[in-house]
Amino acid sequence: MSEEDTERDEHDAAGTGADDFESVVAAVHERIEPDAAERAHLRDVADRLTDRAETAARERCPEADVLQVGSTARDTWISGDRDIDIFVRFPPAVDREDLERYGLEVGHETLPDGHEEYAEHPYVKGTVEGFDIDVVPCFRLESATEIRSAVDRTPFHTQYLEARLDDALTADVRLAKQFLKGIGAYGSDLRTRGFSGYLTELLVCESGGFRPLLEAAADWQPPVELDPEGHRATLETGDALSFDDPLVVIDPTDPQRNVAAVCSAENVARFQHYARRFLDAPRADLFDPVEPASLTEAELCTHIERRGTTPVAVRFDAPDLVEDQLYPQLEKSLDGITRGLDDRGFDVFRATAMADETAAILVELAVSERPAVERHDGPPVHVRSHADGFYEAYADDPEAYGPFIDDGRYVTERPREFTTARAFLESDRLFDVGLGAHIETALEDEYTVLLGDEITTLLEEFAEQLSLYFEPRP
Repeated sequence: MSEEDTERDEHDAAGTGADDFESVVAAVHERIEPDAAERAHLRDVADRLTDRAETAARERCPEADVLQVGSTARDTWISGDRDIDIFVRFPPAVDREDLERYGLEVGHETLPDGHEEYAEHPYVKGTVEGFDIDVVPCFRLESATEIRSAVDRTPFHTQYLEARLDDALTADVRLAKQFLKGIGAYGSDLRTRGFSGYLTELLVCESGGFRPLLEAAADWQPPVELDPEGHRATLETGDALSFDDPLVVIDPTDPQRNVAAVCSAENVARFQHYARRFLDAPRADLFDPVEPASLTEAELCTHIERRGTTPVAVRFDAPDLVEDQLYPQLEKSLDGITRGLDDRGFDVFRATAMADETAAILVELAVSERPAVERHDGPPVHVRSHADGFYEAYADDPEAYGPFIDDGRYVTERPREFTTARAFLESDRLFDVGLGAHIETALEDEYTVLLGDEITTLLEEFAEQLSLYFEPRP
């Protein structure tokens, strides 16, 4: 466990010396609120780029307009945040193909050194004076329910929140965002699966502040549903969607969307855990992200020996994908591999996936070797049609024991296909478990199976991730 984690736990256990709530949040807010110089610098860069984008957009479509969106537009950004999001809106009469073409042209004129990236459609990303800039095309629509792509909603989000955020709530949004960053639950990317900025802003508005949000979250009983605009009550029968998520926040601008859909059950629970801890003993350090220590080879070997489990890893070259494409495929592959191991009796204890230049699916097994035979229960003898078929299938099998009768049904003991986890993972049957498409292609090219102490070779690339796995915290 890292020194910082130990200090946090000791502080919690002692329950003394904690500053009161108001003094802690006041001190935190003082250091996270952008100062006048930082605001002026951001405003200058944003205004120049917005004007440049508007000129380029209207040369192509006189009815186009440009607006800044996101946290820097709503003044909910934290000191040090460097994101400026510029949306170029085109009228709905423009077709999708022209919108994408215009959007890229405007983006490149706005950011001459920028590069193209792809979400639902392409956009231009670049850096200007230390700020990360996105120039994104979208349609200018009357309602978020008319959207043609996900980005069309974003201007409606900005309009909704600008009308509701006052200075006090804006300050509390900053606190909530920094708190979520500190506990590792902020970010809607598919690697983190945490709380997005928009979701955080809605939660603070709906709760009435940072402290009321913590108090509410501490007592959440998932699934939790919040409906800021009461959309559920106005929908006709059959119109509402059914959300199967631990936290549901109905988008005020689109009643068919759960703003918290990406938020994992683990991050909802993490927020609850630390909300309770902070309310019990307010501490400024909970707002500061804890960088995991790099696990040493000796420490890793000690964990393996102490736990008495068998770690096994499948390592391969990471597919060349953006994280939001890579991590869902890693999760799918992790689920498939763990299920394949469990189905063959190797009893998965815990597992995780990690990626950088290479990728690894690490599975910790309670059982790594199985007997040479496995029991196969057949139907009850009295169910003649099925029982006869089972008996005939195994009666002349020289490698099987039986069939014999146990508790009124036929049973046979047949040779096990794989007696070790390594044998299964190194076989072609690995490709039957349901892998992500690009992960499967990478494994077809080449992969390595690491067992037991062999996983120490992962330390060069994944020392921090292994620290998080073997020294976990809430």
